[in-house]
Amino acid sequence: MGARKDCSHFIPLQTQDLVDLVCSVAAVPADDREALRQLACLIQQAHHAHYHQRLVELKREYAPFDPDSDNLALGHLPAEEKQRRLNDLLGDLNWLLDRGHFRHLGRQELEPALAEASDWGIRMTVDFSQFEHVAIFVRGESFQKRLLRSWRTWFQEEEIELPIFRRLVLMLKFRPNPALSPGVSSEQVYLKIFKDIPRADVDMLLPGARVRLKLLDRSKIGFGLISGMATMAYRMFNDLLQFVQYLVLSDTALWGLTAGCLGYGYKSYYDYQTTRQAYHLNLTQSLYFQNLDSNAGVLTRLLDEAEEQETRTSFLAYFCMWKYAGPDGFTAEELESSMEFYLDRYTDTTLLCEPGEPAGKLVHLGLAQSQNNRYRALPPAEALCLLGHKPAPVEPRTALRQSKEPV
Repeated sequence: MGARKDCSHFIPLQTQDLVDLVCSVAAVPADDREALRQLACLIQQAHHAHYHQRLVELKREYAPFDPDSDNLALGHLPAEEKQRRLNDLLGDLNWLLDRGHFRHLGRQELEPALAEASDWGIRMTVDFSQFEHVAIFVRGESFQKRLLRSWRTWFQEEEIELPIFRRLVLMLKFRPNPALSPGVSSEQVYLKIFKDIPRADVDMLLPGARVRLKLLDRSKIGFGLISGMATMAYRMFNDLLQFVQYLVLSDTALWGLTAGCLGYGYKSYYDYQTTRQAYHLNLTQSLYFQNLDSNAGVLTRLLDEAEEQETRTSFLAYFCMWKYAGPDGFTAEELESSMEFYLDRYTDTTLLCEPGEPAGKLVHLGLAQSQNNRYRALPPAEALCLLGHKPAPVEPRTALRQSKEPV
């Protein structure tokens, strides 16, 4: 079976690699290659200025809810102001994740995952009532090849394709609860980002989830208790007369019976705790190398990824429109098809453009002109002059919030 292709709105290339690819195509004249490289730098600078402003705003909004902050607050935030900042934070996080081409994992998609686990995962039970806010965002629904050795494969290694999410962002805020673990606060917002998470194991990432033992492990624990009790009953039956006589003469047998019951009970409890600890150790080891960042670090990572993605989309859209549109220009749909075909041909990457997004980015930057729903790109020299002498365009923050529903 051939390798599966990931179909998403994300361009999985380094920006510099994309620029080098475009400039290496024989159809691009040598005189235009340096202009394209300079234009890519200016496009990146324009997006960097825009996203740096967003980072400053997000860090300020997140500061009262950051569990890792060691900064001192100079004043007390009133409850109304804190709630307003929380609402702003949730709205801007939704905007940021949308720009990074993440999508919200709805409850109807999450619930099937709660009932199963992959061969590398652990079955968990999640109490959603402990959360005031909880949201999961994913990107890159793909397949990953892993080696499996189990009783189903007769303990021989077998390569399987495991459905995964390339990136997963978890955002949660707890309800006030005296039973919360030490160091966990209901006043703070917790952020996590993971990589390569099996789709069936999403519930493993939620804090407070309880381990559900596999049938085999429950059988092992129950078998130890039942076999022990059966052995004790068998001995009691064989020595019944002696037991009665011994019981009349001494209470030592009674203590022995009591000790035997307690001993088997303790052994079963010990087996349960040992198995449970082994599950948690397996969970910790599984997620150790899949955790990419936490809390404020998630904001920085997501903003950096969104900035790079905007740069790649804008540059590739400009190149395709400038090189392939012809004198009549492109419609938005033709531009998207050209970008998708270009990446599929030269990088074997399947891209699905957001409808209208690439053309909208070029118009916003001033690199394309629109007339009668057709778009024409400015020549590279003119585009360089334009971007080099005007400040980076900034989208109104309030308009961005209004365009997205809160998380």
